[in-house]
Amino acid sequence: MPIPIAEMKLALTVSPTEQARKASREMQAAHDWVSIDQADMVVVMGGDGFMLQTLHQMLERGRIVPVYGLNLGTVGFLMNLWRSGNSIHHRLEQAQQFEVLPLSMVATTMDGQRIVYPAINEVSLLRETRQTAKIEVSVNGAVRIPELVCDGVLVATPAGSTAYNLSASGPILPLGCGMLALTPISPFRPRRWKGALLPDSSQINLRVLEPTKRPVSAVADQREVRDIRDILIEIDPLRRLCLMFDPGHSLDDRISAEQFIV
Repeated sequence: MPIPIAEMKLALTVSPTEQARKASREMQAAHDWVSIDQADMVVVMGGDGFMLQTLHQMLERGRIVPVYGLNLGTVGFLMNLWRSGNSIHHRLEQAQQFEVLPLSMVATTMDGQRIVYPAINEVSLLRETRQTAKIEVSVNGAVRIPELVCDGVLVATPAGSTAYNLSASGPILPLGCGMLALTPISPFRPRRWKGALLPDSSQINLRVLEPTKRPVSAVADQREVRDIRDILIEIDPLRRLCLMFDPGHSLDDRISAEQFIV
C-alpha cells in the first residue's frame, strides 16, 4: 500500500543560484527534510539543468525515487511553477507521476577507453574542429548510412525531444510513444536525410570515420567524452526515473503544446 505523503521522508535539493536559495528558506521551514539517500521522494528547486544534475546523481547512487521540481530557473520544462505560500504536501498529494526511461551511452575512445554514461535528454556526437565529422550510422547491427557528413548527430528520448533535438529540427515525441529520435546536426551529405524515428528497443551504433583527421566528441546530457571512436546507444530499462507534475501541467501536456508554438 502506498505511503501517505504526510508520512514520507522528503529530501530537498536547491540550486546554488540566489533566486533558488532565497525561495528555499520558506521551504526549509515547511518540512523536516532528510538526505536523498534516505528519501522516499525528492523536491528540487532550480531550473532544468539543476534538475538533470539531480537526476544523474540519483542514477549514480542507484537511489531512484519520485522527483518533484519547482522552477526557479529560466525555462523550467521539467519543473512545476513556484508559488510562495503553497503547501508542498498538498501539491505532492495532487501531483501526477510520469515514467522517464534514460538512455545508456557506451563510448569507446581512440585510445581504447570504454566509458558508460546515462542520458535523460539526449546523446550527441559533435565535431571537435572546423572539419566536418564523418559518421557511420548502424541500427540493430545493420549499417543504414555508410557515411553521414555533418556537424554531428544525436539520439533523443521523448523527454529530451523538445531540447537540443528540436533546435536541430528533430521531431517532438510524446511520452509513452515508445520511440527515439535520431537527428542529424547540420548534415551536408546525404543532403535530403532529415533523421529517423526508431523504436525505443533499438540499438544505435555511431562509428566515427577518419577519427584522427576529423575528431569527434560524445555528450550524454551534460557530460562530454572527447576523441571518440564509436558509441553504442540504447534505452536502459533497469533505471526508470519518475517525474511528478501538477495536474494540468504535466510533461505530456507540455510536449504536446510545444508542437503548436510558432
